[in-house]
Amino acid sequence: MEAPSPPGPHPLGDWPPGPPPGLTGWGLLKRMSGDLPGTLAAWQREFGDLVHLRIWPEHQVVVTDPDLARELLVTHHDALIRWERGMRVFAQVQQSSVFIAEAEAWRAKRHALQPSFQPKAVQAFVPTIATAAGQALAHWPADGESVPIESAFTSLAMDVILRMVFSSAIGDDARVAEDAVHTVLRQVNAELYWPASWPDWVPWKREKRRALAMLRDLIDRHVRARLGLAPDGWPDDLLTRLLHLHRDDPAAWPLQTVRDECMTMFLAGHETAAATLTWWAWCIAANPDAQTAARDEVRRTLQGRAPTAGDLLSLPFLTQTLQETLRLYPAAPVLNTRRSTRPITLGPWRLPARTMFMLPVQVIQHDPRWFPEPLAFRPERFAPDAPAFPRGAYLPFGAGPRVCLGQHLAMTEMTVIAAMVLQRFALSVPEGVAPPRPVMTVSLRLDRPLRLRLSEVTPQHASDGRAPLPEGVA
Repeated sequence: MEAPSPPGPHPLGDWPPGPPPGLTGWGLLKRMSGDLPGTLAAWQREFGDLVHLRIWPEHQVVVTDPDLARELLVTHHDALIRWERGMRVFAQVQQSSVFIAEAEAWRAKRHALQPSFQPKAVQAFVPTIATAAGQALAHWPADGESVPIESAFTSLAMDVILRMVFSSAIGDDARVAEDAVHTVLRQVNAELYWPASWPDWVPWKREKRRALAMLRDLIDRHVRARLGLAPDGWPDDLLTRLLHLHRDDPAAWPLQTVRDECMTMFLAGHETAAATLTWWAWCIAANPDAQTAARDEVRRTLQGRAPTAGDLLSLPFLTQTLQETLRLYPAAPVLNTRRSTRPITLGPWRLPARTMFMLPVQVIQHDPRWFPEPLAFRPERFAPDAPAFPRGAYLPFGAGPRVCLGQHLAMTEMTVIAAMVLQRFALSVPEGVAPPRPVMTVSLRLDRPLRLRLSEVTPQHASDGRAPLPEGVA
């Protein structure tokens, strides 16, 4: 007997299953605003890997099948734009940056910026990152005291981004900028769940308005100061690379566009690194076998010195701990919603133009079909000889032409900082501290301040010889 043939495509106008929307579907939006990744995970369990949300006046499809997610981002990338109202919310902050741009404007910006974020160009920042980390870590207590680790990494990440963008060491600007970035991102996240956005001049958005003014003033001061120097005296930082684009093509790269790109680097580069390093510290503190293995690798490779660009490939297990952290706690747990500009076929479904697509990275990366015991911290999942998983099952930086421009810079920064932390400190969880719960405020942050105990590294914190990789670290 012949096997039954797979069902043909559903006719255009049919939709995948999904939760009942009620009159407008706005109740679904309210539920999503409380816990977006958790809500989407519950709908996946109930309705499957393609879930239809009818939120008037839109049709949204949530995609959690890895192959279909990758197909959407890679194969159909030229049929997608980002959700217009979401981009308008972000444009109030980043205006005309590469993050906001679409179509030919985006391609031109991405092409111009790409060389500054390639692996070889990023390696030039390793000494800058190591210097910032060394100066910051010298002030961290090492006497077994519990430390507000999220605050510590947030300050360090702000110092790093100031140095990489402006060659500016930490100072009063950094402390103020930290608070301003947090305020802006919190307000932006809230607005994404409103049916419509009010302009920034309304009285109840005063806090956001002040924070934006502070960040724009900080950026403008650095731009004006740099332009006051002779170009042959400009330091090799990201601002200089942007200003070279301005000098070469001022029509395509006016100074306002330079400022907008600086704002994007500030928000994206600082927030995501700080969030990921905080989650990494929790994972390492809660899994001492993995911490010992990573520290031994750092010790063998660096022999007590600061990391160089040439060392990074010699720290594979440390890199795996960061990759597993990004699997468990992706900085962007839900990619920016896309809209189709023409009908597309995804799996068995023919979906019309103007369909909106949501890709919950965290839900995909927590799926036990691809990652057994998905909530366990197991860095060995990313070892070269580990069982393969679908390419679309791991998307912490997205995929396709709009993959995160700064992914190499982010991994380089986090690897250097993580190595230097393990050189100096043993991290542990103080008694009575419960595991933090992730909450989404644009990036994935902790639901409450986290304190970890830091102790000076001593011989008992490392094993003799080559530490075996841990198995089944939970």
